[in-house]
Amino acid sequence: MDAQRGAGVVALLTLVAACSSGGSSGGTITPPQPVPPFSSVQQIRVSQPTTFAPGCDGVASPVGTLYPDTAVEPSLVANPFNATNLVAAWQQNRWSNGGAQGLVLAYSVGGGTGWAFSSPPFSRCTDGNAANLGDYARASDPWLTVSPTKGYVYALSLSFNGTTLGPGSSSAMLVARSVDFGVTWQGTHALIQDGAQVFNDKGSITADPTNDNYVYAVWDRMTSEVTAPTYFARTTTGGSTWETARNIYDPGSSAQTLGNQIVVLQPGDVLLDVFTEISTGVNTSSSLVRVIRSLNNGATWSAPITISELQSVGTSNPAPPHAPVRDGSDLVSVSAGAGAVYVAWQDSRFSMGKHDGIALSRSTDGQTWTAPVQVNGDPNVQAFTPTVNVRADGVIAVTYFDLRNNTTPSDTTLYADCWMVTSTDGGSTFSEQHLSGSFNLYNAPDAEGLFLGDYQ
Repeated sequence: MDAQRGAGVVALLTLVAACSSGGSSGGTITPPQPVPPFSSVQQIRVSQPTTFAPGCDGVASPVGTLYPDTAVEPSLVANPFNATNLVAAWQQNRWSNGGAQGLVLAYSVGGGTGWAFSSPPFSRCTDGNAANLGDYARASDPWLTVSPTKGYVYALSLSFNGTTLGPGSSSAMLVARSVDFGVTWQGTHALIQDGAQVFNDKGSITADPTNDNYVYAVWDRMTSEVTAPTYFARTTTGGSTWETARNIYDPGSSAQTLGNQIVVLQPGDVLLDVFTEISTGVNTSSSLVRVIRSLNNGATWSAPITISELQSVGTSNPAPPHAPVRDGSDLVSVSAGAGAVYVAWQDSRFSMGKHDGIALSRSTDGQTWTAPVQVNGDPNVQAFTPTVNVRADGVIAVTYFDLRNNTTPSDTTLYADCWMVTSTDGGSTFSEQHLSGSFNLYNAPDAEGLFLGDYQ
């Protein structure tokens, strides 16, 4: 049966139960063989039909197509201070040409069995205005993190008006803090606010797992369509104050960073900012998975280190007219713990460029990395949008979508499933289980492709 609109966060609880934070070390990674039998896990619906009022964004003649009741690009955290506390965030009511009417946040203090809603004022549809810094028509790129011993929850939003780099446009990275498990949110802080000359994009936020005082935010700041250096801001006071945002890596002209994410590698409290670097020359273009390191909580950063080439081709419907899926083909996912860091991404190298699989690479120091290996269960079908995490007991998990059950090509149905591979031996072998699906991707918003989110 086709999934209904608005159910984009349904499988979220299952994902976090298997992928909550922690650590492991690993060895040679091999994909699961053979493909396991089809199975399912219990799902709990978190997102609900929209409560936004018509025209809540304050734009008289908005540009683009609005998809009411859609919930996409979910983020979820489990609170290490309170094992029964989960907090989720997602884009509510996605637009075809960028962002959503608002970010909706939900919290559970019962281990995920019951949920309530409480959203910071990141846009006008969630009560943003000039006084609380949320006077923006749209919000996007939700990201959550939790401090290790106090259990403070931090939420990050890309909030903006207008189109990217368009006349009269503006954008900001806004952060809010909750000291009561996501029930209420304290005053919003603007890490950066810019006008039409630049666009801030693809932010992420990371609480230091060893020190409640440090929280790190990172994003790319586009100064043109092909130039976007990495910007960074941090708090050293547990979110009470934030330092001025600054450029920590500039790839130069005709190049940009994308999808910056910070993890903290132990021992040594080594910060790693992992990202994609895209270069566009006169007759060529390239994408690299790269990392920069900091040994002093982000005060200074190293030169970039290349992890691998990124050779994704993206996902599309095999049936004409081959509708594209807007997936995570330009992005990476990263998780660190107990002396190792893992990076996952879409890559077509395993099929000689025919379709994307899921690649995984590992490092113990952030400087030297294993060659990418394929970890998705069925290597013969398109797989996309991976998320990697390492649990406290050392289990490594990678979730992703694939099209193995789309057995009858059609221009009105495109069936996808969500899967998870796990390793209990440090990455030497993986086994796979089915999380959800099949569901029809044509129920998703069309935002430059059928859109579940660039990442989960």
